[in-house]
Amino acid sequence: MPNDLMEFRPYERRPLPTLRDIAAVIFRQRRVTLGSFVAVIALVLLSGIWMRRYEAHMKFLVLRQRTDAVVTASANAPAPDSGAITEEDLNSEVELIRSNDLLRQVVLATNLQARSLSIFGHSNDETAVASAVRKLSNDLAVEPVRKTNVIEVKYRSGDPQLAGEVLSAVAKAYLEKHSEVHRPSGEFMFFDQQTSHFQRGLEHSQTQLAEFTQKSGIVDAQVQKNLILQQLADFNSTASQAQASAAETAQRIRALEAELGAMQPRLTTAIRTAENPQLMQQLKSTLLTLELKRTELLAKYDPSYPLVKEVDKQIFEAKASIAAETSAPPKDQTTDQDPTYMLLRSDLAKAKADLSGYRARAAAANIAAGEYRSEAKNLEQLGIAQQDLQRAEKTQEDNYLLYLKKREEARISDALDQRGILNVALAEQPATPTLPAQSPVKTAGISFLLAAFVGLGAGFVKDFADPSFRTPDEVIGYLDMPVLAALSKSDT
Repeated sequence: MPNDLMEFRPYERRPLPTLRDIAAVIFRQRRVTLGSFVAVIALVLLSGIWMRRYEAHMKFLVLRQRTDAVVTASANAPAPDSGAITEEDLNSEVELIRSNDLLRQVVLATNLQARSLSIFGHSNDETAVASAVRKLSNDLAVEPVRKTNVIEVKYRSGDPQLAGEVLSAVAKAYLEKHSEVHRPSGEFMFFDQQTSHFQRGLEHSQTQLAEFTQKSGIVDAQVQKNLILQQLADFNSTASQAQASAAETAQRIRALEAELGAMQPRLTTAIRTAENPQLMQQLKSTLLTLELKRTELLAKYDPSYPLVKEVDKQIFEAKASIAAETSAPPKDQTTDQDPTYMLLRSDLAKAKADLSGYRARAAAANIAAGEYRSEAKNLEQLGIAQQDLQRAEKTQEDNYLLYLKKREEARISDALDQRGILNVALAEQPATPTLPAQSPVKTAGISFLLAAFVGLGAGFVKDFADPSFRTPDEVIGYLDMPVLAALSKSDT
């Protein structure tokens, strides 16, 4: 053994690994590192990631530009909600695109089941179709774009022509399914049948009503009944007024008869008082003479003198005669017929005549009222029958107009569907991609970096898991003692 190898040299611990240390680890674990690198490259090659895949795009815009009428039995159906597009609306459309029946239509339209049959070797056509539907569901990416009303659809395939054809088939099937789901099929045919049915019912009701009018001679029983009732009310009022007038007149007759019984047919019309001027003059002259005589006697005699008393007596008698003549002069009295009595007799005769007229008027009005009452009852029965026919006609007409309106709405909706005017628009048409979805150089670089990272990681892990000491630092770290000398494997 050479002497230089037996020489002990002090060893200084280095704080950080150098590139030489890292290279030493890679060199020591070169088999693990190289094997891991090759394994990753092999997996990448087997997975087919390096193969060229083409991705086709298309976008749907969900709108509120069209509002279909709600199918209800009411003439005024509630207006559907025309607010903003919600997240639930977008998710519903996404689920329609990803539905199995739609994907099955796409598979059958693009013949994807034939590829599944050739790749996986399925012997049953239904199994091939189901497998193709599953693969299409996995490869088809359908996602709503955030904060928009747009749904983006992507599909990757190794064949760029196939990618474009698949998305075109998806767009066609989705638009058909959207129209089918949001509007019930056969709506126009149903409303057309119902319109024809109620039109025939309306014509039948109109015929029945015309026959009833012709047979009964009544155009409008209700109007005629109202006129009859008005006439009946007038005659009842006339009869009531006549009866009241007759009762009043009878009371008046009794009052007139009682008043006439208490009155005289004649009355004093004039009383004339005739005075006698000659007699009054003579009496006054006699009174004056007697008073003069008494005066003369009083000049000679006392008032108690018999002659004076005789003259006083004569004066008193003269005055009494004058007073009697003045208070009761001769009268001339004239009598005539009493006009009040005659007027009461005239009123009594007129009242008796009016009483007969009032009673006759009341009787005639009662008879006419009875006839109008019978006619009103007849019109009541006819009016009920006419109202039933009119109600049936009105019902048929309302139903006919309702279904006619619904049929027109369904026709308009069908026309909009045929013109492609939907609440979903194809915002971006699918096109055949010309460039692959990922660059092969980029894929190869990423694969190489991934393989290198996995290989180096495996080497370092394997080296870390090795319990043997390979460097002085590992001895120092484990024994916590200084290393005086280090010998390489080649020195032993």
